[in-house]
Amino acid sequence: MNPQSTRPLWQRFAFFLVPLMASNILQALSGTINSIYVGQMIGVEALAATATFFPIMFFLMSFIIGLSSGSTVLIGQAWGARDIDKVKRITGTTLTAAIALGLVVAFVGGIFTEQIMTVLGAPENILHMAVGYARIVLIGMPGFFLFLVVTSVLRGVGDTITPLLSLIMSMAVSLVVTPALIQGWFGLPQLGVDAAAWGMIAGFLTVLVFLFVYMRARNMPLAPDAVLLGAMLRPDFRLLGLILKLGVPAGLQMVISSIAGIVVVGLVNRFGSDATAAYGALGQVMSYVQFPAMSIGIAASIFAAQAIGARRNDQIGEITRTAVVLNLIITGGLIILAYLFSQHVVALFITDPEVVELTETLLHVVLWSILCFGWSVVFSGIMRASGTVYAPMILSLACILLIELPGAVWLSQTSLGLTGIWVAYAASFTMMLVLQAAWYQFVWKKKEIVALV
Repeated sequence: MNPQSTRPLWQRFAFFLVPLMASNILQALSGTINSIYVGQMIGVEALAATATFFPIMFFLMSFIIGLSSGSTVLIGQAWGARDIDKVKRITGTTLTAAIALGLVVAFVGGIFTEQIMTVLGAPENILHMAVGYARIVLIGMPGFFLFLVVTSVLRGVGDTITPLLSLIMSMAVSLVVTPALIQGWFGLPQLGVDAAAWGMIAGFLTVLVFLFVYMRARNMPLAPDAVLLGAMLRPDFRLLGLILKLGVPAGLQMVISSIAGIVVVGLVNRFGSDATAAYGALGQVMSYVQFPAMSIGIAASIFAAQAIGARRNDQIGEITRTAVVLNLIITGGLIILAYLFSQHVVALFITDPEVVELTETLLHVVLWSILCFGWSVVFSGIMRASGTVYAPMILSLACILLIELPGAVWLSQTSLGLTGIWVAYAASFTMMLVLQAAWYQFVWKKKEIVALV
């Protein structure tokens, strides 16, 4: 994507956004189909075991996603300025940091898996399955972190097609390996719920090999070469400091979000394994609406970073307006579809009629608020593209710590019970939009915007 292209902004935005949305939807679909495999081929308890681990996986991924967001801002600005050498130095430094963090997570997480799942309050009847699944996923984290960073930095230079191809390949591999290991096809062992973890690992390892060959063959800007390898072996600590300055606030925000998620799982688990299974299915359905909303925010941030790098700050307002309208059309449309067909969608994951009805009820409570979430992500993403990271973080954390978390704890103990948890989510998303939009309009727009690299 050329930030100085003469094509209308909405066309460039759409060309970038469609593969990005497709990637996120495919990523959600891969997890969904694996959940369907687990729920339908093994049972509700196995689905609950995988659902219990999700918040801790999100917690462990938080800093790497934050690191990626920091490097993507710098890569977007460097790409906007057409400084390819700096793009590769930023990328190499980020990859080295990701691998190092992944090794730490694999070592610590692999050793203390059982303690982690116990703290989560996994129901006794699924604890053994949850521990086995979690340990395999944690040990595979170095490769998964590398996969996340590579696809993220590619988007920073305007390439959403290659990450889409990568996810298609990862999904295809996972969708063959998972049922094969559940049922013991082709002479393979029957691994039960662990099959989903091995399927995920097989998927991203295949993609990493593919990307190395594919990017070299096509001589792409971020193809592995001597410059990139040198940047990995001798990371630029000044750039790393800047990446961390931008990325750690985003990572910290995600850590707090994931801690809140862990508390929520603990609250849900008190209502039994049926409620935990409903939580897992609800998360899958919401992801189909939430990921496109996040995609629009990511696209807005990258476009803004490239505009800042190209010294075209006059484009930022139009980028923001385009993203806001697209969120209304795309996210709003998906929310309407999800309300209309909620029973059929939930039934994909769960066969028990009572659990289906419970999940559908909870979905109706929270689904509309994802539109507010999407708009808040747009405003915070635009601000982060300029290096303004602390205000968006503090505003989001305030909503999580002062509304979502205490609201979930309190309302779950009232007559609302389980429903109260999702009422708190909806309230938090709504206030997040109000605060982010207000800061963008009345504070950030009055600041001088300058490139960071």
